Amino acid sequence: VVLDLGVSSFQLDQPERGFSFRADGPLDMRMEKAGRSAQDLVNSLTESELADMLFTLGEERHARRIARAIVAARREAPITTTLRLAEIIRAVTPRDPSGIDRATRSFQALRLAVNDELGEVERGLAGAVQLLAPGGRLVVVAFHSLEDRIVKRFMAQAAGRAGGASRHDPGALAHPAGTAPFRLLTPKALRPGEAETAANPRARSARLRAIERLALQDAA
Repeated sequence: VVLDLGVSSFQLDQPERGFSFRADGPLDMRMEKAGRSAQDLVNSLTESELADMLFTLGEERHARRIARAIVAARREAPITTTLRLAEIIRAVTPRDPSGIDRATRSFQALRLAVNDELGEVERGLAGAVQLLAPGGRLVVVAFHSLEDRIVKRFMAQAAGRAGGASRHDPGALAHPAGTAPFRLLTPKALRPGEAETAANPRARSARLRAIERLALQDAA
């Protein structure tokens, strides 16, 4: 089983889908046209809820400042477009020395929240390992630290290298070291080489991890 956790570049590059802070479009961000949109969240969450979301899902250091600015701006008029939200964020945050757009982390947080992407990752991992026969492998490519952290912890638990269990399948990974039904194939995540990132710059943040299901006698 191969899980590519990257979002669709085709979707991200369509202004009408509302993912991009570089082109104006409706503030939507839904992968599927169901559930609450980014516009709904931006205009309904409290300042505290916005700050928590931006900090937790976007790892945004200026989360409270941005949340305060969003609440102030929506008092004047609802925030309905991507460029207006991006302008609000840029107006209250300093330039990033790395050159990353100041709206990047906030837009990431909103996208993850709207689509419950981290929950989807956890459920996907728990379901994928149930499909593997002995010798079968689960290979996962993640593109940002929050996803990679979930994958790393899940695989370590599956291989008996860490305590705890998946909240989606609490009994599946509770194995003491030496009896785990999986073998960790990537003690450290594999990263793309220079040639690959030169050909595809969006691959630069990719991290690949893998586990293999053992035969029962191998896991005993």
